[in-house]
Amino acid sequence: MTETPVRRLIVTLAVPTVISNLISTLYNAADTFFVGMISTSASAAVGVALSLQAVIQAIGFFFGQGSGNNMSRQLGAHHEDVARTLASTGFFSAFFLSAAIAIPCLIFLEPLSVFLGSSETILPYAMDYMFWILLASPFMASSLVLNNQLRFEGNSFYSMIGLTAGGILNLFLDPLLIFVFDMGIAGAALATALSQIISFAILLVLSERIGTVKLSIRSFRPSKKMMKMITNGGLPSLCRQSVTSVAMISLNNAALPFGDAAIAAMAIVNKIGNFTNSVLLGVGQGFQPVCGYNAGAGRYERVKKGFWFCVKSMSVLLLVLAVIEYIWASPIVGFFRKGDAAVIEIGEIALRLRCFTLVFSSWITISNMLLQTTGKMWRASILGFARQGIILIPVVWILPPLIRIWGIQIAQPLADLITFCMSVPMTMGVIRKMNESVEEEMRA
Repeated sequence: MTETPVRRLIVTLAVPTVISNLISTLYNAADTFFVGMISTSASAAVGVALSLQAVIQAIGFFFGQGSGNNMSRQLGAHHEDVARTLASTGFFSAFFLSAAIAIPCLIFLEPLSVFLGSSETILPYAMDYMFWILLASPFMASSLVLNNQLRFEGNSFYSMIGLTAGGILNLFLDPLLIFVFDMGIAGAALATALSQIISFAILLVLSERIGTVKLSIRSFRPSKKMMKMITNGGLPSLCRQSVTSVAMISLNNAALPFGDAAIAAMAIVNKIGNFTNSVLLGVGQGFQPVCGYNAGAGRYERVKKGFWFCVKSMSVLLLVLAVIEYIWASPIVGFFRKGDAAVIEIGEIALRLRCFTLVFSSWITISNMLLQTTGKMWRASILGFARQGIILIPVVWILPPLIRIWGIQIAQPLADLITFCMSVPMTMGVIRKMNESVEEEMRA
C-alpha cells in the first residue's frame, strides 16, 4: 500500500470495486426493468422504495466506511488489535440497528408507504415491495459493512465475488418469481431479498477465510471510543446516504401532482444515474484504502498523486458518458418502460439536463473520499449533505410551483453545479496543508 506505484495500485483496487458497484446497481435496475413490464404504477413503486433502501444503505455505509477507513489507518500504523475491534463493532452494530429499525417499519408499513410518496394507485405495489426489503434489511446493511471492510484491507477482488454472485442470482430470480410464479412486484422484492442474503453469506465466509481482520462477537465493543472512531470515519457516508433518502422522498412527493408517470420517470433517471455513479464511486473506493494507508504512514505525496489521478481520469470518462446519455436519452429511458410516452418524455428531458453537469461529479465525489478518509469529518459531512440535502431538497420544493415539472427535472443538475463550487475551496485547503507537510519533510 505504501510502496506500489499509486496509479497501478488504485486501478488494481478500483476494477473489482467498480464491478461490485455495477453488480449492486443491477439489483434495482433489474427490478425496474422487469417491474416496468407490469405497469407504470408498479414502476413508480420501485422508485418510492428507493428512499427506504437508501436508509438501509446509509446504515451499512456508516458502519462499513466508519470502521473500514479507520481500519486501514490502524493497519498502516500496525495496530491490528484496534482494527479487529473496529471491524467487529461495525459489523454487529449494523446488523442489530437495521433489525431494530425494520420492526416498527413493518408494523406501520402503510403509513410509511404514503409518507415516502405513494399515491393511491402506487400504494399496494409499494407495500408489497417494501415488505420483503425490510425483512432482508439486516443482511443488506451487514453486506455493505463486509464489502467495505474487505476493500479497505485491500481485498477488493473478494468483495466483488460476494456482490457479483448475488447480482447474477437476482437477474434469474426476478423473471422467475414475477412471471413464472405470478408473484408480481412482490416477486421482484423477494428476488432482491434472497440475493442479498446469499451475498451476505458469501461475504461473511470470505471475510473469515481471506480477510486480514477477523470478526468476533468477543471483539464487539461499542464503547464511546470505538463509536467515536466509527462516527468520525462514517458520518460523511451517513450524511450522504441518509440525505439521499430525504431527497428521494421530497422528489416523490413533489412529483405527485404530475402523476405516476412523473414519479416513474424520475425513478428511472435515478437508476440510470446510479450506473454512472457506481463507476465513479468504485474508483473513489479504490482510492480510499490507498489514501488511508498512506495518510496513516505520513506519505502525503502519494495521497495527492492518487487524488489527481482519480479526478482527471474520471472527468474524461464522465464527459464521454454525458455525450452518450445526451444523444441516446430517449431509448435509454424507454428501455425501462417501453410504450409509455409520458414516462419517456419526462425522463428524456431530465436525463439530458443532468448530462450538462455530470463531469462535476468527479471532483465532488473524489474530494469527499479524500476528506472523509483523511479524517476531515465535518468538511466531508457538509459536502455530503450539500449535493442531496442542503441544495437539492429546497430546490425540489421551491421550483416546481414556479416552473412546474421543469423544477423537478432541473433540480439535480442545479444542485451538482452549486456543490461543485462549494467543494473546490474545501478540498484545496486540505491539499495545501499536504503540500506544506511534504515541503517540511523534504527540508528535514
